[in-house]
Amino acid sequence: MTPRPPSSGPDPKQTAEQTAAAETSTAKRTAKKTPAGKSPAEKSTVRKTAEKAAKSVKKAAEKAVAPAGSAGAKTAAKKTAAKKTAAKKAAAKKAAAKKAVAKKTVTKKAAAQTAAAATAPAKTTAGKTAAGKTAVKRTAAGKTAAEKTAVKKAVAKKAVAKKAVAGPSAGETAAVAAVAAEKAAARKTAATAKKTAPRKSAPRKAAEPVARPAPVTAPAPVTAPAPVAARETPAEPSVETPVEAAVSPAVGAADRERLLDGSHHSPHSVLGAHPVPGGVAFRAFRPYALSVTVVAGDLRAELHDDGDGFFSGLLPLSEVPVYRLLVAYEGAVQDTPDAYGFLPTLGDLDLHLIGEGRHEELWQALGAHPMTHQGVTGTRFAVWAPNARGVRVAGTFNFWDGTGHAMRALGSSGVWELFVPGVGEGELYKFEITRPDGSKTLRADPLARRTEVPPATSSIVTASHHVWQDAEWLERRAGLPAHKAPFAVYEVHLPSWRPGLTYRQLAEQLPRYVKDLGFTHVELMPVAEHPFGGSWGYQVTGFYAPTARLGTPDDFKYLVDALHQAGVGVLMDWVPAHFPRDAWALAEFDGRPLYEHQDPLRAAHPDWGTLEFDYGRNEVRNFLVANAVYWCEEFHIDGLRVDAVASMLYLDYSREPGQWTPNVYGGRENLDAVAFLQEMNATVYRRVPGVVTVAEESTAWDGVTRATHHKGPGGFGGLGFGLKWNMGWMHDSLDYMSHDPVHRKYHHDEMTFSMVYAYSENYVLPISHDEVVHGKGSLVSKMPGDWWQQRANLRAYLGFMWSHPGKQLLFMGQEFAQGAEWSETHGPDWWLLDPGYGAEADHRGVRDLVRDLNAVYRHTPALWQCDTEPEGFQWIVGDAAEDNVFAFLRLDADGSPLLAVSNFAPVVRTGYRLGVPDDVPAWHEVLNTDAAKYGGSDVTNPDVVKPEPQGAHGRPASVRLTLPPLATVWLRPA
Repeated sequence: MTPRPPSSGPDPKQTAEQTAAAETSTAKRTAKKTPAGKSPAEKSTVRKTAEKAAKSVKKAAEKAVAPAGSAGAKTAAKKTAAKKTAAKKAAAKKAAAKKAVAKKTVTKKAAAQTAAAATAPAKTTAGKTAAGKTAVKRTAAGKTAAEKTAVKKAVAKKAVAKKAVAGPSAGETAAVAAVAAEKAAARKTAATAKKTAPRKSAPRKAAEPVARPAPVTAPAPVTAPAPVAARETPAEPSVETPVEAAVSPAVGAADRERLLDGSHHSPHSVLGAHPVPGGVAFRAFRPYALSVTVVAGDLRAELHDDGDGFFSGLLPLSEVPVYRLLVAYEGAVQDTPDAYGFLPTLGDLDLHLIGEGRHEELWQALGAHPMTHQGVTGTRFAVWAPNARGVRVAGTFNFWDGTGHAMRALGSSGVWELFVPGVGEGELYKFEITRPDGSKTLRADPLARRTEVPPATSSIVTASHHVWQDAEWLERRAGLPAHKAPFAVYEVHLPSWRPGLTYRQLAEQLPRYVKDLGFTHVELMPVAEHPFGGSWGYQVTGFYAPTARLGTPDDFKYLVDALHQAGVGVLMDWVPAHFPRDAWALAEFDGRPLYEHQDPLRAAHPDWGTLEFDYGRNEVRNFLVANAVYWCEEFHIDGLRVDAVASMLYLDYSREPGQWTPNVYGGRENLDAVAFLQEMNATVYRRVPGVVTVAEESTAWDGVTRATHHKGPGGFGGLGFGLKWNMGWMHDSLDYMSHDPVHRKYHHDEMTFSMVYAYSENYVLPISHDEVVHGKGSLVSKMPGDWWQQRANLRAYLGFMWSHPGKQLLFMGQEFAQGAEWSETHGPDWWLLDPGYGAEADHRGVRDLVRDLNAVYRHTPALWQCDTEPEGFQWIVGDAAEDNVFAFLRLDADGSPLLAVSNFAPVVRTGYRLGVPDDVPAWHEVLNTDAAKYGGSDVTNPDVVKPEPQGAHGRPASVRLTLPPLATVWLRPA
């Protein structure tokens, strides 16, 4: 109960001056109790009003006393202000003279009470001031002692009053004048008080929740009184400021429905803390919570339970404080900052770049990122879903119920964002998307940087802690373009190279093995996350996450780092051509075609049952371009081999007439895909020095490895790749080798045709995984003849391949003549190299040859320095079809040659004459695939071979060599 204030009426024994001084002091004390929430200007107005009221009372009293020398005037001045309505009623029944005296007393008290009411804070409920409450109590309890005394005096004087003259005495005249002055002062004071009084709350509708201050538990000083209106006092009409009503803190019906339904685009505008008339409204949406308490410093206020998980409260604060929420569940209490009390973590520049399709570090903007935001640690979630009616994030941190974690839409960007305090690394999550038709879908994050191990599909919050140790490698890499450097690639399927090994375990074995064999690079079949292992990674669902089958993203970085420290570069297969239709991944991500093309004929890939990307959409193109940059920058990948480029370039790829629509020029070229590939290559080469991109392109597209700004005969600029797989050479040469030597003369041109177009692009000669699966058999099994002949053919073919213009790529297992076709379930047959195996020497001999091929290759610039220049190659003899012999020179930038001769007949050719330059005084054999250490017949040229002045093959000099059967021989100047 509010303590009753002392009576505002004057003591009957006090003089008028003392009474006025007391009233002035009361007004000042009252002014000091002005609510803390008032501004300095409001406090000043209240204080001035109180002072004016006190002065008015004092002046009126002085006027009443000064001219009245009679006892009646003095008595009137000494009348106490404590005389109430009862005294007034008693005096009214008497003579007119007594009415004037009683009227003076009541009016005088009313003036004092009005001044006090104008300055006193609202201490009671129902809109009553302290003075008003005191008046009500007096009326209910009866008359005070002073009032009773006044009544008794009035009764005692009754007889005297009857005999009195009708006209007023001098004292009564002064009293009437004082009353008039007091009335004027009271009217002025009431008008001022009405303007400065706290605003009244507007009456509420019965159906709406009632505004209420939250219960405060500690300490008392922080609890501000609820704002109430000043006591209404009749006053003259005046201009007033509009009355602003306090609002209900509860979430409105429409917002409640949208939040519950998961279709709210701006939950931050409703939930959290918001300044409102009457204070600060706190709203929380915590499904299954028993209670929610706001904690701000010493303030603890429990919010009202509005049902359905909604809690609200109106606290009488002047501004939004720094606060936390105590959320009580059954058996647990969560102490956390409010997720809806934070500003967006993405800026206008991020959103602009995303909309333009130019955010080259998209992975920094979207996805899940542990961070410190506004001084609070947590995780920022962001996803692009422009067609969604609403997006919520669900995960282990909310028991996979995203109801209470609605994300906000950032303008018209299509990006949804939410910062969730307390969420850190290792948490699993997905996005719950409300489609345009109102249905829900739970999707993995397209930019997740870590995922669960398949077949589980959740995304995982992650941050990198790997410290790179490959600075020396990166600096050296940037010094020489790939097409002018030695480039021998070992293609690896990581999950099956050594089945069961993790990234870190592979880092202990793979770099050592590859370095020992002399390969300059490894090419990893796709490592991005994919649901079906049998796809070998070529149907990607997690474009930004290394597959979790072998470890974490940092574990994969550790493997790349180890390869670099061993001097081995890392290429990675990259698949921007298509993606699978899994319902938890990219297909119709937000309820409508988004990453795929809107046209079903353009979206469906005809060969693999997958979907093709919509390269014409800015955000989709950005998603892929940034992904290419991501692997090169975040994982220090040295090159990207882009899969299935041909399927991207042509609208009619694997489609029948009527199943495709020509481009705007009536052609079959996919102009959007062309623009995407050009942008991707230009961006990667600009941002990452020393990187190389390689196209798997099997057609005669003009300018795959030409610069993007150089237009070719077809009118298109180059695609901008650094290298291109020479699929034509691979098919032709393997077809030639598959024939029995007696028939090879009829296919001789298959080995020479590649030189017709060898310099149209920058080529890689690929013997890849595609050639040793699906019933094609291993490389050695493609060769004709018995086991000895098969191995001899394989060795001769490898020697021809390493000396042919272009870079080399060999799939794992083929380096030791594995006889079985590759299987992703068990990988290479390493047991063939076991010393206890009877034919181990045969397999080890082929591997030793590969090692020596790479060693001589790396130390012979003629084999790689001018790979892309016609000046680096000269035929010696290319038409010896009857002999199955091919001979040519490779030249480095200084003209220093290497002579390569291949004999694909199973006979020894002695004294075989070949024309050679006359400026080389002698030649010596540096490699012979028929050497005994490789498992051959050991027919060699052990001595230095000197040219003879006899011309041959259009050259002034010639040498006579012994050509081993089914073998390739390399000779260099002695």
